[in-house]
Amino acid sequence: MASTEPSILVINGGSSSIRLAVYRDGASLTPALRGTVERIGLPDTGLTFTDFSGGPQRRVGFAAHDQRSAAILLLEWLESQPCFAAVTAVGHRVVHGMAHAQPETVTQDLLEELHRLSPLDPDHLPREIELIEAFQTRHPDLVQVACFDTAFHHAMPRVASMLPIPRRYQSTGIRRYGFHGLSYAFLMEELARVAGAGAAHGRVILAHLGNGASLTAVHGGHSIDTSMGFTPTAGMPMGTRSGDLDPGLAPYLERTEQLSSERFFHMANHESGLLGLSETSSDMRDLLAQEDTDIRSAEAVAHFCYQAKKYVGAYAAALSGLDTLVFTGGIGEHAAPVRARICSGLEFLGIELDVARNAEHAAVISTDASRVAVRVIPTDEELMIARSVLRIRNNSSPTKDWTP
Repeated sequence: MASTEPSILVINGGSSSIRLAVYRDGASLTPALRGTVERIGLPDTGLTFTDFSGGPQRRVGFAAHDQRSAAILLLEWLESQPCFAAVTAVGHRVVHGMAHAQPETVTQDLLEELHRLSPLDPDHLPREIELIEAFQTRHPDLVQVACFDTAFHHAMPRVASMLPIPRRYQSTGIRRYGFHGLSYAFLMEELARVAGAGAAHGRVILAHLGNGASLTAVHGGHSIDTSMGFTPTAGMPMGTRSGDLDPGLAPYLERTEQLSSERFFHMANHESGLLGLSETSSDMRDLLAQEDTDIRSAEAVAHFCYQAKKYVGAYAAALSGLDTLVFTGGIGEHAAPVRARICSGLEFLGIELDVARNAEHAAVISTDASRVAVRVIPTDEELMIARSVLRIRNNSSPTKDWTP
């Protein structure tokens, strides 16, 4: 992998994992390295990586008990790789950006602001800040760029972004922000590439279904509504997140179960969703394998598909129709039964699924006669981050490839 060609390093930190990629800094952003640090905090924490210069996928064990130690071990490992010497910029996924509408170069002022925002997303933001600061400490001259997951939804119509609580809270920044924005931005660029600018400017619903799950309605290339809200917990049920809940549930459980607000937050984010309903697993693959013999697994899958279907219907109404439905994410890309159940009964919207194409995970899984094109597009947040870094380095404002 030794190369003198300038490269961009991408760091995508999650709550229990860190994804990384190195791209050679050319117009095509050729990948040189990809890897994932998984199961942070567990005994078998390790980095699995692929070196695109040749050789099989490999794994390195990390004795990391938390995100900070994992970040330090990852950085030490990266520094030992020949490609790291050519890295000139680092792009980071930052989940919550509040007022930030575009990627930005990391400054001390931005870091201080992110620290202030940490209470908004205690599961992600503190860990992302730790990653940025780890690079800043060891490589202070390295340019770092923050790419905000909320930016794609920044210009969402006010009617969709407002939360129906006392108006005085709006001045404090409380609103629907939406997330998975880097994934959605990538999907729109890909949709324009594979289906043309007309399709990307039409009425589109994007379904990012994975351990975290959300749907977004897009018209004219812009987000007009999205299922996640002030935090990523809102919307449809996910792997361990509840999605939307009756707010009266919190005081009820406090009275009857002595469940504090902190304990309620933990339950809603880490013990609910597919895991809470099934009582066995947050992984859709496990639940699909068990649903014929375990009613809890079957009900968890059914609830997930039902809620996703409801959002498709609601967003078709918000869009005044539907031209394209896109599935992505670990479940959206690989779980054909889930896609089929979500689309079943939506024929009145013009959705007709081709059984064989869906089973094969084809790029287009709708029939030729379907009025709505149903697509499966693998997402790539790391590549989207690299593109954003490249645009900043070229001193050009971020653009949308589907804009006329």
